[in-house]
Amino acid sequence: MTPQVDISKLSFGAPAAERDINQGLIHYFVESDTFAQLVKRTKTLILGNRGAGKSALFKVFADRERKKGSLVLELAPENYSYEILSQQMAKEAEGAWRKQGAYAAAWKYLIYVLVMKEITSSGPKLKSGSAAVVYNYLRDTFKGEQTNPIGLLISYLKRMEGIKIGPYEASVKTKQLTGLYHLEEINDLIPAINELSEKRAVAVMIDELDRGWDASEDAKAFVAGLVQAALSINDKHKNLCIFVSLRRELYDSIPSLYEDAQKYRDVMETVRWDEESLLSLAAKRIRHTAPETTNLPDRDCWNSVFAETLQYRKSNSFNYIVDRTLYRPREIIQFCTATLDETRNTRSLPPIDYHVISHCEVTYSTERTKDIAAEYRFQYPGLQSIFEAFRGKGYSWSRKELDTLFLQMSLGEIKLDKLATWAAGQEPEFFMDILWRVGFLRALAVGGVKALRRSGSQHLGPHQIDTLSLHNIERFTVHQMFRAGLGMKEIKEARDD
Repeated sequence: MTPQVDISKLSFGAPAAERDINQGLIHYFVESDTFAQLVKRTKTLILGNRGAGKSALFKVFADRERKKGSLVLELAPENYSYEILSQQMAKEAEGAWRKQGAYAAAWKYLIYVLVMKEITSSGPKLKSGSAAVVYNYLRDTFKGEQTNPIGLLISYLKRMEGIKIGPYEASVKTKQLTGLYHLEEINDLIPAINELSEKRAVAVMIDELDRGWDASEDAKAFVAGLVQAALSINDKHKNLCIFVSLRRELYDSIPSLYEDAQKYRDVMETVRWDEESLLSLAAKRIRHTAPETTNLPDRDCWNSVFAETLQYRKSNSFNYIVDRTLYRPREIIQFCTATLDETRNTRSLPPIDYHVISHCEVTYSTERTKDIAAEYRFQYPGLQSIFEAFRGKGYSWSRKELDTLFLQMSLGEIKLDKLATWAAGQEPEFFMDILWRVGFLRALAVGGVKALRRSGSQHLGPHQIDTLSLHNIERFTVHQMFRAGLGMKEIKEARDD
């Protein structure tokens, strides 16, 4: 018999790992294959969409490394974000003084200095051997200054900026710049750093690189330079490892990273979720605040909170909710939390049924539609207006019907946001590809991909299969996550999940 859960104490946790780490993330964290690769230090560049759980991976990994005795440096966004740097430095267009190589050198300098500071501050007060060499450099160079990370990065870049656009002779410029690019100032300290990290492993975690991102050439060089620096440092050390997480759409928008992917594919990992792992995530969080469900299997744990079968077409409740996500943990946490709040507000008792879920769905769908448009605002500014072109319409479309709609957008017959200048004159296939890749459209499963679909669900999105060719697909639907917020309707002759 399914136990009665105390809804007043139930929680699905915070949607952001920075807050959830103090609410129970350590206890209900789902250990994925990606996390196992982090632990083994075989994957150091982690990609994923916003809300996919990259920060959670880093937070739990950092906690476990500290418990093992490793030194862990977590660079917070406010300490190194491009937003701050862009306010201090001359733009690329104001002199073309710096590119990816300059950022890579500055990042390496910053990371090494931070590591040296951490190693010497955490060791014995009396320095000797390699520790003394490092300590003496820091003492003589910084003389007690408490420079924050972004300050160190800007300082090193400004030294390059001053040389490249300053009144120096060519031979002097070449010599000084070569020294800065090759980190001649600290090269002699690398063996000492290596020796110290052999005694105590060091992990540097760099997350949330999108703060202040504006898709400029400078912003791209800022991120690409970090990736280059991290890989370079990791190649030189066994026990000093730099981990970087990056949003997938940022990675896709930086040509120098995307084009050189074969150089670091072996250390790159994309965070992926499926229905089974998302069910495990939800069940673990239920058990954390509902101890009466501790020994229940995942599905029974879910059914202790949500009605197993909904009135809506007799749908399975988990399938209904997960179908309204792009398989991102933050989405299922957000949706489930909204239903909990509504249940408490109406003083209802579990299991939560369709009338509560459907009531919350409109707000959830509206918010997620805006979030996805904002997520791709630099690649496709004004994307929200393309979503809005579907408002009030049916959610099942033939290729021919979509072609007509997209041609109207391309020719200006359907007015789009003034920011969406990239849409003018585009072919229908261009719009179709974009809307499928951002998750707005799902394609009818055909051929070999039919095996990927769940019983009753005939369409697939990029979160289920990211290599699908759309050329031979004749029918599409708008993803369920967007429908309620856009007031979309069912077409009787083409009903879909």
